[in-house]
Amino acid sequence: MRILHTSDWHLGRSFHREGMLGHQAAYVDHLLEVVEAERVDLVVVAGDVYDRALPHVDAVRLADETLARLAASRAKVVITSGNHDSAQRLGFSSRLIDAAGVFIRTDAASVGTPVLLDDDHGPVAVYGIPYLDPDAVREPWGLTGRSHEAALAEAMRRVRSDLGSRNARSIVLAHAFVAGAQPSDSERDISVGGVSLVSTSVFDGIDYTALGHLHGPHTLTDAVRYSGSPLAYSFSEAAQVKGSWLVDLGSDGTTHAEFVEAPVPRPLARIRGTIDELLADPRLDVHETSWVQATLTDDSRPMQAMERLRARFPHTLVLAFEPAGGDPTAVPLARTTGRSDHAIALDFVSELRGSAATEAESALLLDACDACAEDPDADVLLTEPVG
Repeated sequence: MRILHTSDWHLGRSFHREGMLGHQAAYVDHLLEVVEAERVDLVVVAGDVYDRALPHVDAVRLADETLARLAASRAKVVITSGNHDSAQRLGFSSRLIDAAGVFIRTDAASVGTPVLLDDDHGPVAVYGIPYLDPDAVREPWGLTGRSHEAALAEAMRRVRSDLGSRNARSIVLAHAFVAGAQPSDSERDISVGGVSLVSTSVFDGIDYTALGHLHGPHTLTDAVRYSGSPLAYSFSEAAQVKGSWLVDLGSDGTTHAEFVEAPVPRPLARIRGTIDELLADPRLDVHETSWVQATLTDDSRPMQAMERLRARFPHTLVLAFEPAGGDPTAVPLARTTGRSDHAIALDFVSELRGSAATEAESALLLDACDACAEDPDADVLLTEPVG
């Protein structure tokens, strides 16, 4: 059986306020092309189909179109819910959708009941484990511990109990933070009571475990892998190669996996230097069409830095300022007692930018302070001269 393992689509997500739906639709096109070109028998989606529990109507429309196209393809499909999904909304009408060969598993109560498929070598039991909130399953499952490992260990006990009665190869889908993988900035923290890690040993004895949640691809063992997200959702993912795993499940349960890279509609770049260096360096030509995170190291904050950078890098989205030799985490500490709001604001500008406010800026700040004050005259009397 040939399996395509993907996860963490996050349909409807934006990237620093830039819409991603068009790029996500392009990934769906790629996914269907791989299914046909590689003669995929089963597509597994290990959670976080949507980016939020109440997805935008355009994201729902893309999901509907995607599922219809997959149902019409040569492949069967098994989908589980992730921590970003609403299990009830994603699982709506799942019993009807099963008839189309798309199996959506979002109910914790159904854990241990597999989707049964067949190939030339016999049956394959596919167990979809939705994201399990330890607090939600602790009482109904009688868990003694309050952790993700306790919840998944019980889920896998139920899987093994069912699998023991079958002469079948096994596939498990799970959405969790499994030890040995490196998270990025764009995953939501799922820790409960400070415990979020799950050991790979939880999945021992399963022929292939398709993981979701982390956005980078990871091979924890030959049989336990993360596919990662199909697109980058934070600049911390700039160096990650995105895609999915193409897994061949043999007659004896052994697996062979190859990574299929996804298209990159717009690459990410993190650049650093003084503004003059960034605007002049010919080595940065390659990033002129990228989404850019720029960190300026000028001694003082350049005027109109974002506008100047976007003249060369029009897709600059994030701008940071870390002067050479400075402490980017330092917080300006100024004496505030007995001083006017205007004077404190002037000190803040000086500390943040590395140079004093101009007379025009000082006048603008004074107007702003007056507009917020209950008694504007009181602030004017306390105002200190610029410089």
